[in-house]
Amino acid sequence: MQITDIFNIPLFRNFTSKMKEEFMDQVEYTIERYSKGEVIIRQGTVCNYLHILLEGKLHVDVMDVSGVEVRVETIKAQRSFGTPHIFAEKNLFPATFTVVEDVILFKATKESVFKIMNSIPLFLQNFLCVSTSCNKCTMTRLRVLSFRGIRNRFIRYLFEHIKEGSDWVEMEHNQVQLAEYLGVTRPALSKEISKLEEEGYITFTKGKVHIHNRQGLAYML
Repeated sequence: MQITDIFNIPLFRNFTSKMKEEFMDQVEYTIERYSKGEVIIRQGTVCNYLHILLEGKLHVDVMDVSGVEVRVETIKAQRSFGTPHIFAEKNLFPATFTVVEDVILFKATKESVFKIMNSIPLFLQNFLCVSTSCNKCTMTRLRVLSFRGIRNRFIRYLFEHIKEGSDWVEMEHNQVQLAEYLGVTRPALSKEISKLEEEGYITFTKGKVHIHNRQGLAYML
């Protein structure tokens, strides 16, 4: 692992060598290491740093209103996370981050990040793009997880990913990944998908889902 590995992520897209040098000259940062099982950030903690996962893997879990912990996603190096929250009015992490595979974390202070945004406009532009993308993905995932039951979560997932004017959904996940995304077991998800196919609502084939009865699926929600 090298510090310059941070430049592999979208936050630094199209950075020139000069920009990279300028960033490293101005940024105030620490490198932290965590072992499997450690909680590195708890839901509700203030976000005062730009976090970049250089190595390892993290589980991201949210406590819902009923006190149940829900798996939102699993993030893998190399990528930034929590980006939209660093400059938010209430800059609190909305989730708990737990180490799945040993982690090396790059943490840059909010103050130095803000100064660099003023001196490198491309960094600000990339930051806004990444933050927008993070917010969109988070809201989509939370809407899906707000539904109880495997069938309802899967149907909501389909509606979140279907293109306007189409009856086809191109799946972004295989069934193992989708089960994790929906917070359910793969066998249970596979069984529910098979039932929906048998009942004539959908056809699942080669990474795509053909919806035959959209009205019927919507009624179940």
